[in-house]
Amino acid sequence: MNNFKLSLTATSPLSQWLSYLEQSHFKAIDLGLERIKSVAQQLDLLNPAPFVITVGGTNGKGTTCRLLEQILLNAGYRVGVYSSPHLIRYNERVRIQNQELPDEQHSASFAFIEQNKTQSLTYFEYSTLSALYLFKQAKLDVVILEVGLGGRLDATNIVDSDIAVITSIDIDHTDFLGNTREQIAFEKAGIFRANKPAIIGEPNVPNTMLEQAQKQHCQLSRRGVDWTFSQTAQSWQWQREHCHNQASENKKVRLENLPFPHIPLANAATALAVLPYLPFHIAEQHIREALQNVQLAGRFQPLESKQRQGLAKLLHCNEKTLPQVIVDVGHNPHAAKYLAEKLTALKKPTQRILAVCGILKDKDAQGVFSPLLDIIDEWHCVSLSVARGQRSDELLAQLNQLALSQGKKINASAEISMTQALQSAVQNSQENDVLLVFGSFYTVGQLLELLA
Repeated sequence: MNNFKLSLTATSPLSQWLSYLEQSHFKAIDLGLERIKSVAQQLDLLNPAPFVITVGGTNGKGTTCRLLEQILLNAGYRVGVYSSPHLIRYNERVRIQNQELPDEQHSASFAFIEQNKTQSLTYFEYSTLSALYLFKQAKLDVVILEVGLGGRLDATNIVDSDIAVITSIDIDHTDFLGNTREQIAFEKAGIFRANKPAIIGEPNVPNTMLEQAQKQHCQLSRRGVDWTFSQTAQSWQWQREHCHNQASENKKVRLENLPFPHIPLANAATALAVLPYLPFHIAEQHIREALQNVQLAGRFQPLESKQRQGLAKLLHCNEKTLPQVIVDVGHNPHAAKYLAEKLTALKKPTQRILAVCGILKDKDAQGVFSPLLDIIDEWHCVSLSVARGQRSDELLAQLNQLALSQGKKINASAEISMTQALQSAVQNSQENDVLLVFGSFYTVGQLLELLA
């Protein structure tokens, strides 16, 4: 590895840098801020932009970041976003002015960090420092950081953000964050900063999070307390009851007849709750345009025409005979419940839903299966080709065990590959059916790579 490291330069291919980063530290995940913060201080990376928003939560981080980004771009500001994980390319993790950066910029950034670092760093820590470096070079107005895991000890938390956002709280990453909502909420509240706004989109907030906000004297803005949203068949409404920001008038604000976005409504509403605390001018039109146009790959997303053509070519079949194909990166029980709601609303009486499912072995697979058991008609389990991936036969065993415990009969199989799973599902489908590929960023990524 040392010889490989010495051969890397600012002009080395990004793929070689990423291979090095994957083996650069003795642990893949090594939570804690001391090492990365010392390097960030040394490289002067702790202030990547004049204004920083950090977004944490169990689910909904990516879509909340995306809508905030879109609104700010519409208003004419220079915006950078750091998110993870990626679906196909590492470049997806850093967006500047809504654009991914070329490989060469990432390689040069990694070389700068490698030459100047004084500590061993994990892949995610390298990635975070690199993003901060690239943002600082771009001279942005605002940076949006998506927390990778938890909050308190996550690499993104080296930056003292101006606003902290919590989208949702549920059980996930129990090996690192604890196995109760109270423990997990405490970890996520670690992104709060003294006397700064803390926006909470979770309707059922554990006391541990509220206690942390109180200790920090945060300007707290909670769903159902300080702001609310509701919907009709045609549109939705968002209303601010209180605003604890001294720079904003503390009066009711109501946005009516808003267009439905292509992201979960709760996440869109949480993003809107951030706006009164921004030091930027945001017009209502900027919000409406963003809601109409916002989308994020892998979130209950139908395959596009070009992707369907790629799938037909892969499976050697006529594109017209393919069912509707939807991909979703949901990978925990909270996300599975939302997915179940979306599928229930979509499913017609004569329609069947067939699923290709791959889940990491450190996830609660049965918790993911449970809300979907009565909705999905046919299951095709696949292995994920990453270190944390679960084999398809192991996944099938968990699915069968859950069905047996509930006295239900299911149609399920374990497949040797993503291609084989797709082939089996499509052969068993009718044009009117829906094919769902879900369970992890890696599951959706495997499919999209095949179609790229």
